[in-house]
Amino acid sequence: MRRYIAISLLLSVFPAIHAQNGSFREQFERFQREAATTYSDFRRECNKRYADFLLKAWEWFDSNPEISKPVEQEIPPVIYDEEPTVPVIDNKVIHEEVILQPVIDEPQPVPVEPIRETPVVLPVYFAFTFYNTPLKVRAEDKHRFILKTVRERDLSRAWEQLSSSEYDNLVVDCLRIREEYRLCDWAYLSMIKTFSNSFLGAGNESTLLTAYIYSQSGYRMRLGVSNDCLYMLYGSKYEIYNTSYYTIDGSFFYPLDSEPQGGLRIANFSFPEEKDMVLSITELPKLSVSTTDYRTLSARDYPISVKTSVNKNLLDFYSGYPSSQLNGNPMTRWSMYAETPVEDHTADGLFSALRDSIQGKSRTEAAGMLLNFVQTAFVYEYDDKVWGADRAFFAEETLYYPYCDCEDRSILYSHLVRELTGLDVMLVYYPGHLCTAVRFTEPVSGDYIVSDGSRYYICDPTYIGAPVGLGMPQTRNQKPTVILLEK
Repeated sequence: MRRYIAISLLLSVFPAIHAQNGSFREQFERFQREAATTYSDFRRECNKRYADFLLKAWEWFDSNPEISKPVEQEIPPVIYDEEPTVPVIDNKVIHEEVILQPVIDEPQPVPVEPIRETPVVLPVYFAFTFYNTPLKVRAEDKHRFILKTVRERDLSRAWEQLSSSEYDNLVVDCLRIREEYRLCDWAYLSMIKTFSNSFLGAGNESTLLTAYIYSQSGYRMRLGVSNDCLYMLYGSKYEIYNTSYYTIDGSFFYPLDSEPQGGLRIANFSFPEEKDMVLSITELPKLSVSTTDYRTLSARDYPISVKTSVNKNLLDFYSGYPSSQLNGNPMTRWSMYAETPVEDHTADGLFSALRDSIQGKSRTEAAGMLLNFVQTAFVYEYDDKVWGADRAFFAEETLYYPYCDCEDRSILYSHLVRELTGLDVMLVYYPGHLCTAVRFTEPVSGDYIVSDGSRYYICDPTYIGAPVGLGMPQTRNQKPTVILLEK
């Protein structure tokens, strides 16, 4: 009885709120505060009011120009001369600016309140594939809908239809897939879009369904309209390169899939406790494994030879992953790649073979052997020549593609050292060049960086054949910036 009294009070209060001065958005926020204390089914009522606001309250926003990925003149690789013209100065202290940007590791968004699953005697499932991984959700013909136009009334009616209990099991299934298949935020949004396109066909209906499921899952999103097209904008903690975006209340919003030309009419309303997307990957998506052909990689100066293959489905997923930076700092774009774990299929074979090769060696010797492996087992080539633009690699991509550059080698080497020796590693950036430095626990000579009282010795995977502690001649008088990695 109390629940029904609360509902009646809420519905009687809202018309009075509507009559007061102020924007629709202010009314919506006022409603959220009052409803949270008077109504138990908060999510359902929020959706009802959101549908009401879709009828009237849209604002014009101009797009911001895309943030271009930094372009630099890369320092070419150098082959180490046993008698270098530049003398090696032991224990040379290099002063640096330290950047500590740990991967954002926080709980993924959740619905504003638990979604009640509707029991069905004979559930009907819709099957689809996500990067060749078979998935299914409870969706049937009655859940399909047609969006005649993207005018306010049609959008409002469609949102009311979606927010009925008929679609609750679908949202529950999507959240279950996110958990069972370890989908990061980007993978989750991509999965929802893949399902919607498969179920409704690519178009405005698919965009609205994607936006609905995404928002009900706790994520920040906005709807925009331009030239009879509906756009979904997702909020992101990261600044994504080479994509136009919209600044709304200080947050970055990016269009999913196609980019509109210029501005958008946007329905700027927030759902309670909505959260931005996080682009760091703390767990890899659990995709079906389709292995590539094995590739043999051998060190030039040590008896190290490994055969490795990677998951083609993961490679496809990585190929479309947004490149980004955090807090306006382009240095942070590399830490995300270095902190992303290596998939089990690849790690089991690669790490096992390399571990056998360095068995019985000290950690310093092992790090030197791994350094020579990365220096000499891969072919160097500039990204702009191969890809037409700068492109950093996840570890599996370096192991698969025929060419890589300094940043790719450094990211891979950081994985190998941390996994196989347990030593701490940092990425070291010079203008036009990225290498690594390792905190050894044994006496080492050479160039080092001091961080928090500890010495990290330069290990350059692009200085072909160079030993631990020796940086390339072109960088010896430059001041580096370092990126500390998780231990």
